[in-house]
Amino acid sequence: MTTDQLSSNKQLVEDFIQDLFTKGDLGAVDRYLDPAFVNHDPPFPGIPDGPDGMRQAAATMRQAMPDWRSEVERLVAEDDIVVEVFTARGTHQGKLMGVPGTGRTITLRGINVFRVQGDRIVERWGRLDQLGLLQQLGLVP
Repeated sequence: MTTDQLSSNKQLVEDFIQDLFTKGDLGAVDRYLDPAFVNHDPPFPGIPDGPDGMRQAAATMRQAMPDWRSEVERLVAEDDIVVEVFTARGTHQGKLMGVPGTGRTITLRGINVFRVQGDRIVERWGRLDQLGLLQQLGLVP
């Protein structure tokens, strides 16, 4: 794979994350994800593993934290894989995981692994600091 293609893949992933999660543009799902996209690790129970699941996850976060933003700390690309390390933050204003808004800043760190094919994202694997999120929401000590 050429350096240009690796750079293009990294830009695709960064644009997707910024458009969907930071800007709250739910149409980003249709622009960046392949219709056969598979999310191997949906972030919330009951969310589907396809494109609509990513749309639902973003909508859930934006409804609970309208100022939700994701800061990409590192992007690494090799072959058709792009790894993103990020920290996301927002002010907890609406219900999230059954917890009403608290007005506190919620921070979520994580790592995503995306597989890119052509100009679309076709797969995602990820690990989010879910324990940290539950602690910030007061659901676990």
